[in-house]
Amino acid sequence: MSIHNIPLVTIQGQTANTSDYEGKVLIIVNIASKCGFTPQYDGLEALYKKYHAQGLEILGFPSNQFGGQEPGDNTEVESFCQINYGVSFPLFTKTDVKGSNAHPLYKALIQTAPFQGFNMDNEAGARFQGMFEQGMPQELTTDDVKWNFTKFLVDRQGQVVRRYESYETPASMTDDIEKLL
Repeated sequence: MSIHNIPLVTIQGQTANTSDYEGKVLIIVNIASKCGFTPQYDGLEALYKKYHAQGLEILGFPSNQFGGQEPGDNTEVESFCQINYGVSFPLFTKTDVKGSNAHPLYKALIQTAPFQGFNMDNEAGARFQGMFEQGMPQELTTDDVKWNFTKFLVDRQGQVVRRYESYETPASMTDDIEKLL
């Protein structure tokens, strides 16, 4: 299933569409300004600078669905990203990325790349598993995005190639990105 032709709204309120990115390799990521993973902006921006000219686009979607970690409005989010991390990749309006009100793009992403569990061989993955077992066991039974900075890698044809959970760093995506470019 291609993710092309899904309406979007930029963080500045302009109409856009996933088809605007046809022919590009995409990283689609839900972002937050007050999360322990917020420093991943640095890694995302580094990937963007390194591979943008070769056809990589990163699409950032702020969401306040995980611990209230994106409380600002769109203007505040954009300012935070630019001032603190020099983010130059496209950002979109605050978005629900899970549940019945999830944006159609995120519904398509999780349908195509369902939750596969946390990597128990990874220390952070094991911590996430424990956190969810303790406080949110019902979340482990859904395919929804689990936390901020979940990343989806999409090929040039609009096909989701892989889902990376929050604790997986942008740098860990490098080999997969290079194969698609």
